[in-house]
Amino acid sequence: MIDSRLPRVAIVHDWLVNPGGAELVLRDLLRVFPEAHVFTLIDHMADDDRRAIGLGRTTTSALQNVPGIAKHYRNFLPLMPWAVRSLDVSGYDIVISNSHAIAKGVTTTDKQLHICYCLSPMRYAWDLRESYLRASGLDRGVKGLLARAMLERMRRWDLGNTFGVDTFVTLSSFIAERIERAYGRESTVIYPPVDTDFFTPAGPREEFYLTASRFVQYKRIDLIAEAFRLLPDRKLIIVGDGPDAAKIRAAADSNVTLVGRQSRPALRDYLRRARAFIFAAEEDFGIAPVEAQACGTPVIAYGAGGALETVRAAPFPTPTGVFFEEQSAEAIADAVRRFEAVASAITAENCRANSERFDAVKFREQIGAFVDAAYERRVDGTA
Repeated sequence: MIDSRLPRVAIVHDWLVNPGGAELVLRDLLRVFPEAHVFTLIDHMADDDRRAIGLGRTTTSALQNVPGIAKHYRNFLPLMPWAVRSLDVSGYDIVISNSHAIAKGVTTTDKQLHICYCLSPMRYAWDLRESYLRASGLDRGVKGLLARAMLERMRRWDLGNTFGVDTFVTLSSFIAERIERAYGRESTVIYPPVDTDFFTPAGPREEFYLTASRFVQYKRIDLIAEAFRLLPDRKLIIVGDGPDAAKIRAAADSNVTLVGRQSRPALRDYLRRARAFIFAAEEDFGIAPVEAQACGTPVIAYGAGGALETVRAAPFPTPTGVFFEEQSAEAIADAVRRFEAVASAITAENCRANSERFDAVKFREQIGAFVDAAYERRVDGTA
């Protein structure tokens, strides 16, 4: 690990509101660089979540004090390029932007090393633009035209900011390909940290299936609930909450139980007891299926995105799950039936062993070595 006194390290994070995958990466970056200072557009993280991340003092932008910003921060997307430019990281030798939207647009100089851990090119401006517009009610009319024009400007801004990044690191080969398509840049894959010390197997299995997620449209939890209408003799438990809650409740039949957002220990308990975990999103990486496998639980997943790298299906000799090929209730129901036909070949031991490829210790070792080597090349004048 780099000497904590020199060089000086700044970590730039998009925003701190609710804990998610980006915050798990931030947590382990702070474990590698404990003296790093965190810069972010807004910081309204709850105290318990801050402690879990190991988050100390942060420097925020002028958006921090806007009334209602914690709930409506996405509405301020047009102001975010200005806000991130206002963050002054000039006093640091290494800048690590942990970015899925704005953070990589922070201003750096030729004397600084800027490494971007790119969780994704800005989703609002690239792959998920139409979903974002539909979810915001901005997919038609004059407001829709204005919103599309604004997102097109954001796309150009996002592309232009890649020139300020010295090197890209990313969380999956799936996103590495997206970075190359969007930015024309190569990136190094370092899988994100999964807490396999916390998520462990224990206890007997029970006769229910499980899914867990924030209830947003692209997670397709409604399809999983709908699939169990086609499987009336199976039980499904859904963990989570979010904007799509009413839609998911409407899709759920009497064999589906929604238990709301749960603590990490409670989620682990569900994962340990579930027959299998169901995952219907096209994710950049998807930590939840790996957490399930760490508990020895097989995964039934949509065969796209990061799941293709984290779940092993037949003909792999030690399978950990099965895939379905389209996001539909019928395809999910069929995958559940196929899983039951091959379940005896999917062992808890193989699921656990597969999850350990993504252990948090591996992430910390790899990202620490990568930053060390990049900085040494910069100092030596070979980069």
